[in-house]
Amino acid sequence: MSFMWNVVYVIIALVIVKISQWLWQWSNPNCQGSGKLPPGSMGFPIIGETFEFFRSSGLLEIPPFFQKRMLRYGPLFRTNILGSRTVISTDADVIYEIFRQENQSFVQSYPDIFVKVLGKDNVFFKKGDIHKHIKHATMHLIGSEGLKRKLIGFMNRTTREHFKLKASQGAFNLRHAASDMVVSYITPQMISNLEPETQEKLIDHFKAFNIEWFQSPFALSTWKTVYKVLRARKEALKIINEALNERKDSIEKQGDFLDTLLEEMKKEGSIFYPASIVSLLLNIGFVSRDSTSHATALTVNFISKHPRVLTELKREHEAIVQKRDDKEAGLTWEEYKNCMPFTRMVIYESLRLANLGTIIFRKAVKDVEVKGYTIPAGWIVAVAPSVVHYNSKIYENPLEFNPWRWEGKDLQSAGSKTLMVFGGGARQCIGSDLARLHLAIFLHHFVTYDFSVVQECEIYRVPFPFFTKDLLIKISPKSPS
Repeated sequence: MSFMWNVVYVIIALVIVKISQWLWQWSNPNCQGSGKLPPGSMGFPIIGETFEFFRSSGLLEIPPFFQKRMLRYGPLFRTNILGSRTVISTDADVIYEIFRQENQSFVQSYPDIFVKVLGKDNVFFKKGDIHKHIKHATMHLIGSEGLKRKLIGFMNRTTREHFKLKASQGAFNLRHAASDMVVSYITPQMISNLEPETQEKLIDHFKAFNIEWFQSPFALSTWKTVYKVLRARKEALKIINEALNERKDSIEKQGDFLDTLLEEMKKEGSIFYPASIVSLLLNIGFVSRDSTSHATALTVNFISKHPRVLTELKREHEAIVQKRDDKEAGLTWEEYKNCMPFTRMVIYESLRLANLGTIIFRKAVKDVEVKGYTIPAGWIVAVAPSVVHYNSKIYENPLEFNPWRWEGKDLQSAGSKTLMVFGGGARQCIGSDLARLHLAIFLHHFVTYDFSVVQECEIYRVPFPFFTKDLLIKISPKSPS
């Protein structure tokens, strides 16, 4: 009997030793070579520090997850979030270098939950130079040439019609109104020959397919939202697939983006095939609507609290209208590029404070030396441009909405080392031109109305911005001076 107990004690001891060894290895990972990992903590086994990562914070503050670790470890630290060993950088120079080494030392990567929701065949998950080919193709729709040649007129008409309708309806949700505008002008440009009822269904699915599912994975409400998003994605894919199959069998050209992608698919060595075309159309409909509607609501929210900014915007756009022969005409490309410097300053300042891309994910494909530390191959690299945008060493009074801080600066490009609202490197957001033009056209029409705030919005980050209360406003035709 004593022998059996001795065996049991030995087994228990071995189990304890093995568990202790595993816990030690979890808490103290090592580089394979002689490199040194950035300082940090790996948190609890399996879940890591995911709970803290999803701790909510106010809109205009650096999330506590970053603040706490920056104070303790500096701007480069290691952790484990969402089941992945991760190095996080909040340093502008390091972030810039990571973006610069895109497709060399780092590749696009997302946590598994993104793959589940967006689909494993999603074109944005593909490695290599595929983003360059996608960007080339999308220039026909949402690049500067496509916007100038075709979309700007449709955006103007859609925006004007929506404002006229809203002026007669009383209080309305500005974020939802902006969302309606975007899907109303982008959907028919992507697929132009849908039946009205089918197009309306596709628009509804685009609006249901949003980023609100990316909250704490430990909350039941998150998984309910994920289910709704997956269902909307499934229905949207079904409609787009049917449209693609019909178009493939037709000799008639519609002159829309679907035609462009089908032509691209026929080219030798093309990266496009039916599933990737459907995926790209879904992504454009989803991303352009979700992020742009958030940015629009936040921009108006900032403006509503700064009368001086609103006065200067009105002055600039009234001057644009006064120079026209046709006072009812919409904003032209030349006016957008050459006659609205202050509007561009407002847009950049709003995007800087909004920080819609709070965190961006990449993965190291080989060991990379950074600031005396090693980022091991296979580790996720998460960069936090939002911390750069709120850095008082870069921006004076960084939490203050001050469009004049951009006066005299080049605002034609989508970003720089210290402004990364559209990401950076080879995979900078392909919708950056569309987002900036949308905001310019929206403000151009918006300032022709008087408006009042019925309900101020309340926003928090987890880590992306989420509205607990939406911005409700009323608009009316401007009173005669």
